[in-house]
Amino acid sequence: MSGSINNEVHTINFLLREIQKIKDEARLDLYDIEVDTQYSSGAFHLWGMTISYTNLSNVVVKISQKSSDNENYLLVNSHYDSEVQTPAAGDDGVMVVVMLETLRVISRSERRLTHPVVFLFNGAEEACMLGSHGFITQHKWSKNCKALVNLDSTGAGGREVLFQTGPNHPWLAKYYQASVPHPYAQTLAEELFQHNFIPSDTDFRIFRDYGGVPGLDMASVMNGYVYHTEFDNFKNVEYGTYQSTGENVLPLIWALANAPELDNTTAYEKGHTVYYDFLGWFMMTYTESVSIAINVVVSVAAFICIGTSVYIMTLDNGADAPKAVVLRFAIIFLVQAGTLFVACGLTLLVAVFMQGVGLAESWYYGKWMAFGLYFCTLFFAFGILPATYIGFTKRKTNMKLDQTIACFMHAQCILLALLCIIMTIMGIRSSYFPMVGIFFYAISVLVQIVLKLTLKKSYFVTVHLLFQVLPFFFYTYICYATLVTFVPMEGRDGPESSPDIMISVFIIATAINYAGFVIPIMHKFRKPKIIFSSFGVITIIFIILACTSAGFPFVKQLAPQRYYVLHTQRTFHNLDGTSKQDSGYYIQPVDTRLHELDDTTFKNAEPESWTAATCAAEPYCGLPLYSGRWIEWKDSARWIYSSPPVIPMNINLTQLSKQSLDGNKVRYEYNLRASDRVMMYIDPLDNVKVTDWSFDHTPLVEKHTPPYLIYAIYSQTEEPLNFWVELEHEEGNTDGPYMKLVVSEHFQYHPEYYTEEYKEFLATFPDWTYTTDWFSALESWIV
Repeated sequence: MSGSINNEVHTINFLLREIQKIKDEARLDLYDIEVDTQYSSGAFHLWGMTISYTNLSNVVVKISQKSSDNENYLLVNSHYDSEVQTPAAGDDGVMVVVMLETLRVISRSERRLTHPVVFLFNGAEEACMLGSHGFITQHKWSKNCKALVNLDSTGAGGREVLFQTGPNHPWLAKYYQASVPHPYAQTLAEELFQHNFIPSDTDFRIFRDYGGVPGLDMASVMNGYVYHTEFDNFKNVEYGTYQSTGENVLPLIWALANAPELDNTTAYEKGHTVYYDFLGWFMMTYTESVSIAINVVVSVAAFICIGTSVYIMTLDNGADAPKAVVLRFAIIFLVQAGTLFVACGLTLLVAVFMQGVGLAESWYYGKWMAFGLYFCTLFFAFGILPATYIGFTKRKTNMKLDQTIACFMHAQCILLALLCIIMTIMGIRSSYFPMVGIFFYAISVLVQIVLKLTLKKSYFVTVHLLFQVLPFFFYTYICYATLVTFVPMEGRDGPESSPDIMISVFIIATAINYAGFVIPIMHKFRKPKIIFSSFGVITIIFIILACTSAGFPFVKQLAPQRYYVLHTQRTFHNLDGTSKQDSGYYIQPVDTRLHELDDTTFKNAEPESWTAATCAAEPYCGLPLYSGRWIEWKDSARWIYSSPPVIPMNINLTQLSKQSLDGNKVRYEYNLRASDRVMMYIDPLDNVKVTDWSFDHTPLVEKHTPPYLIYAIYSQTEEPLNFWVELEHEEGNTDGPYMKLVVSEHFQYHPEYYTEEYKEFLATFPDWTYTTDWFSALESWIV
């Protein structure tokens, strides 16, 4: 962890030893290798928090070829710090090892290296990405870094997905496409990430926002259940991760380090990129403007092919009169539009039901549950409504069954094409997603038309299914990758999240692209309604299964339910000099299954009315929050009174001065000594506002609503935090009070101070849970 002796001393020494070994074996006749241990301090605003940091470490290595004097660098970043109580083998030890090996290989190669490469071993990513901020805003090499490869993890190895590029630098994705032998990349993942569907962030944001450095953001995603737990160890790293990741990263670094675009990156800003791999075989990448052209051309081509197909139906001697065929197709289009709406709505309704009755996340470990709950619901609706229409009208029309089925597929293609066009107009680059299905269907219709005109027979079923093989595998591949990535994340997405709705939406987004082209073929079977009804029966069976132990989402070590548990001492100081003190366990659930422990571990928890009363009296409910996300989660927090924790260093807040200023303003100056991790809340009282302070000014400039949340972290220093706050008050309020000032300190890596009572309490959590635990102290003043 950042600030600990393991992170700031032992890990740094380990890295320096390994880097020295690389230098000892390097071709120093060809390369210069410079090593710098950086210690940085700074401030900025992120995730609703005003952040201040002091003396955080990075290890930085620059390798350059002696024959080149180029001053434009490629930056490669990963982090060596860890979360609380985790070995961090996957996040981000794998990538640190890959970077070291990449440096070693380059240093012994005779290949040309046009641009120097800076390897940033980042010492403070988990602590709000402070290491990257310290480097990009302060390091002597930062201004020369023109492009970035960021290597991170949200799991325990496996294939690393490229999920952010640029922005506005499509050449970066083209180098990835040309150089990486095992592509795994999706614009869809980028748009989901950038719209906060993923409950995490990476250093990529800091390099982009504070350094203007474009780049590629890559992360391994397998087995996200162990992410930020003690099970993120070497044993659980996916087999083959180091080799496959290295095989991708090394050629990518070589390619980018020799890219002429690094010499003038601004000249290559040409809009966003659309990129996606096809089953890992190859990768497509093109600019957003090209994407618009492709989407429009494919959609229009599909309309033309479908129009021609319907026209040929009107010429078929066995079909109805032309007007009747067109009318039947129009009705089928409306039926299919209704089918699509009902299928999506019914699938979402099942998700809402599962959450409403407390059965959310039944698929969390057993992903197969999602098939019965959501895929089968979708397939049921996609089949039963058209089957009902076909059965009702089969004696009222001369149209052949194959033609009727084709009309339903035509209608589905038109709906997807309209969706593709709408997404394109809205600037959603993931519009390639429906485009792929439209493209293959249009080709199959075109082939059928050619066969019909030349051989007088279209071979409808055979041709159609042949052209559905690749899109079917493409969409199931994306769906599998999505579930593997996102299902573990839903277990830490917060108690206010809607995990079943989220997963059902992902399933809908993938399945509608092939279900409307595959399910209609089942109308060729003898009793299709029975087949479609069986999907509905399967859904009911799986809902029942979700009520049993088979649907219990959490499994010991493999997929535990997560909780934050803080043994906390709280002191509330009154204006008259008196104070009130209590202590207890602050428990913060991070998923929606809030009541699993009500009858066991939480049986002595205070009722919700206690939380409401505390929230009314104190900023952020008088709880020692540790993240901006916890603000949204606090209403689900539990509090259980206990004996006090052992606090090795008490909060020592000293008011250095109080000055009355012109314009009904007052300024307070403070000196704070506490642990190396501190959270402060500044909450001005009624008719008082904060006009200035010594922290980052973003919340004041952007007029954020108080209370203000301030995060301060120190590393290996005993220097106090000195700060001041300036407040504006009403003219008559010359004596105050003006604000509530709350300080909480967090001891995250000192289990030696855990009390026996705290250890016994932690032991009451079942083995299918996982606690991230530490102890803290909070003090509140009215100033």
